[in-house]
Order: sequence, then C-alpha cells, then structure tokens
Amino acid sequence: MGEPLTEDRAQSRGGWKTSPFILGAMVGVAIAVNGVLSNLAVYLIQQYNMGSIQATQIFNIINGCISLAPILGGIISDSWLGCYSVITIASAACLLGTILATLTSALPSLRPAPCSLPTCEAATIRQLSVLYIAMGLMAVGIGGTRYSTSTMGANQFDSNKDKGTFFNWFFIAAYLASIIGHTAIVYIQDNAGWVWGFGLCSVITGIGLWLFLHGTLYFRRTKPEENPFMELMQVIVSAVKSPKIRQISECHYHTLDTEVGKPTPPRALTDSFSFLNRAAFNTEGRYACTVDQVEDLKTLIRLAPLVSTFLLLSNSISIQNSLTTLQALVMDRHIGPGFLIPAGSVTVFVLITASLAIIVLDRAVYPVCRRFAQQVPTPLQRIGIGHLLNALAMAWSALVESSRLKALNSHQQGGTKTMSVLWVVPPLILIGVGEAFHFPGQVAMFYQEFPPSLGGTATSMAALTAGLGYYLSTAIIAMVRRLTGWLEDDTNKSRLDNVYWMLAVMAMLNFGYFLLCAKLYKRRQ
Repeated sequence: MGEPLTEDRAQSRGGWKTSPFILGAMVGVAIAVNGVLSNLAVYLIQQYNMGSIQATQIFNIINGCISLAPILGGIISDSWLGCYSVITIASAACLLGTILATLTSALPSLRPAPCSLPTCEAATIRQLSVLYIAMGLMAVGIGGTRYSTSTMGANQFDSNKDKGTFFNWFFIAAYLASIIGHTAIVYIQDNAGWVWGFGLCSVITGIGLWLFLHGTLYFRRTKPEENPFMELMQVIVSAVKSPKIRQISECHYHTLDTEVGKPTPPRALTDSFSFLNRAAFNTEGRYACTVDQVEDLKTLIRLAPLVSTFLLLSNSISIQNSLTTLQALVMDRHIGPGFLIPAGSVTVFVLITASLAIIVLDRAVYPVCRRFAQQVPTPLQRIGIGHLLNALAMAWSALVESSRLKALNSHQQGGTKTMSVLWVVPPLILIGVGEAFHFPGQVAMFYQEFPPSLGGTATSMAALTAGLGYYLSTAIIAMVRRLTGWLEDDTNKSRLDNVYWMLAVMAMLNFGYFLLCAKLYKRRQ
C-alpha cells in the first residue's frame, strides 16, 4: 500500500467494485446500533430499574444524539478529513461502543441489583456513565457512516445514472440493516440474553470495519481543498464590515473562474437578503467574496423555514415510536402458541413498509407517472404527502389506543393483556408509507438545493431534523406529564390516546405550515 499511485492505478479505482466494501461498513454499524437502540427502553426498565416514562425520555435523548451525529460527520467530511477517514474512525468508535455495551450486560458491577420488594435500587452515576459512554461511541459510529458512506459511494462513479442507482442500493441496504437490528438482534437479546445480543453487535461491527479497510486499494479518495463553512462565514463577516450599498446598479460583482483564476463576466445577485450583497462589493479593486458564495448562503437561509417543518414531523414519529413500545409491553404479543414478539421489535413494521414502499414507488409508481403524466412528484410534493400520511397515522394510533383501553376496562382482569399487539401494526404501516415519501424527498431536496461543496452535509440534513425532533419529543413528553395525567409509569393507567390526538392536531397544523413554506420557497439558482 506504500507504492506510489500511478495514473493507471488511479484510473482503475472507483466503480461498482467498491460498493460492497463501502456498504459493508454502513450495514455493520447500522445493524449494531439499531439492535442496541431498538430495545434500549426495555433494557433500561429491566436491567437499570427505571420507570417506563424515564426510560422513554432517556431513549429519546440518546436517539437524538445518534440522529444528530451524522450532520457533524458530514461537516467534518466536507471541511476537514474527507469521507474515508471519517468512516474508518467512526466504525472503530462504534466497535468500542458495542464492546462497552456488552460489558454492561456481562458484568453485574456495571448494573444495579435486580429489584426486590419492597426496595428497588437505582443505578449509580458510575454505572450510568459507562452506559452513556457506550451510547456516545455508537453515536460517533452512526455519525461517520450513515450518510458519509452515501457520499463516498456516489463519488466512486462519474455518471449521474450510476450515482442514482447507488443511492437506491444505499437506502435498501440501510433499511435492511435496520430491520435485522430491530428483529434478529432484539430476538436474541430477549431469548438468549443481553450479553449474546450485544456481543453479536460487536462482531458484526468488526466485520464491517474489516470489510471497509479491505477495500482501501479500490477507493477513490478525496479530501476537501477548502473549507466551505469558512467561506460562508466569510460572507457574513464581509457583509458586516463592508460599506452600505445604496444602489445595486452602482456596484460591481464577480465570480471567479477557479480553473484559470480570472474573473468571469459579471453576474447579477438576487434581491433577497440584499444586505449580504455587500460581501461581493468591489472596493478599490478587491473583492471580499464571490457571488456564488453569497448566493449559497442565501440558499441556506431560504431553506430554514422548510427545515423547521421537519422538526415536528420527526417529533411525532419519535414519540409514536417510544409510546408504541410501551403499548406493546402491556398487550398480547403472542403469535401462535410458541412465538412472542419482542416489544422492541414492533416498530420494525415501519422499516419493512418503508423499504418495500421505496422500491414500489421507484420501480413502479414513478415510471408510470413519468410515462402517462410526463413527470414524477417533486421532492417537495413527496414531502407533503409524507406530512399528511403522518398526521393520519397519529389519528389512527389514537383510535387503536382508545379501543385497547375500552377492551381492558370491559374485562377488568387486573391488567391482563386482552388485545393483540397486531392492532398497532396498521398505523405503523401508514407511517412507513409516509416515510417512503418524505425521507427520500428530504434527502433529494437537500442534495439539489445545497451548494455542491456541501454534498456530505446536504445528505445528512435529514439526520439533523430527526435528532432535533427527538429532543423536542423529550421536552413535549415532560410538558405533557407535568400538565396532565396522560402519561403514567403504568401504561394501563395512562391516556396515550389523548397524546396521539394531540400529535395528530399538531401534525395537521404543521402540514399547513409546510404548504405555506413550500409555496413561498424560491429554488436555488
């Protein structure tokens, strides 16, 4: 590997032969992290003696960190290390995190003693610290692999067609990895034990890291030459320091031809956020910023209202995800006489539905639209459909929970699980269909609208909204618990149906806000 890179070797790099190695790293981390996280609330309740609501809030906070991490990974990839180094470091960190999680389940000293009436020992700060460090390392793993792998994979190809095909395979692999984590890993945790489940996650992560490193000789590896974020900050600083522009017509702006280093013909700036135009003002023959830099910053500002609409969308999904797990714990999870669905696996129906729906939409629905209507839904239209389906799913979940409470009260069997957990599946399927619309729609919109120099950041923006949505959900749960009696540690004494109705109303109001933002949004020029 120390040989100098010849021109023939450089040209032989990239292409489809790199995809198994790149996707292998992502799949290994995704299976491990999803396997740990999907059952984390149950792990906290059973092994750390926590109440269900406290476990749910911690689950949402950790999910928020793990969902936010990819945006940091994208920023580091775009501005400093490049995708290859970020993926390598992140995979190694995830391996350490899963090993540490395995130790928390294997060593009794890292967990509180099991509950015994009438006392129940709480976890110590040291015990929780070890667990949170493990979760933090896994967050680093997701942060550096979830979307950096998609950017690095696309960089291995020259044609847009091959890049688009790779993105399809990337989403399919990501969903399959999540499904395996939510089902097979959780099943092993519930039946063979937490040590075996977490230990298997460590092995899978190690295999993914080995596979990625094994493909090093075949990768096209690039590192950023300039820091695009510093360029955007330069626009703000220059706009503040530059003299006030009274008349746009009196000013001279420029773009820079990066290939020959000479000014190109003048290009007009847009009128929006005109105070930023001062950053491209020609004063004494010197230019602070290029027009492209100024307009790129304006694009990010214009996107902000649309991004805010995704927060409540992610918020309702995260709350629904955690509450469904609590519902499953008090429902009949038997399928036949011998199989018990793990409570942490119930939400896998969202992933299964979303992965199948993406394939159907991409291979059947959109081609039909293209053939007969001469167009396919735009990213914004897909996001709008996702908003609407999500609101309907929240209402459906409220109706299911109302029926569960009525069945429970009518039988009066001291909390006996009288209703099958399969009743919560249809709302989850509807959420999955909505996700098949809005999630790829978000990624496509960000990728199209973000400046080209921020490709890694663009593909990870969906993670930013998901992470902030988890934090928002924690705050909303805390507020609801403080102001109402809807959320109790005993799920059968709670009113989760009222929480779902609240989410449905919020989702519909957010849908209206999205339509307004979409109508006012001006696309990147």
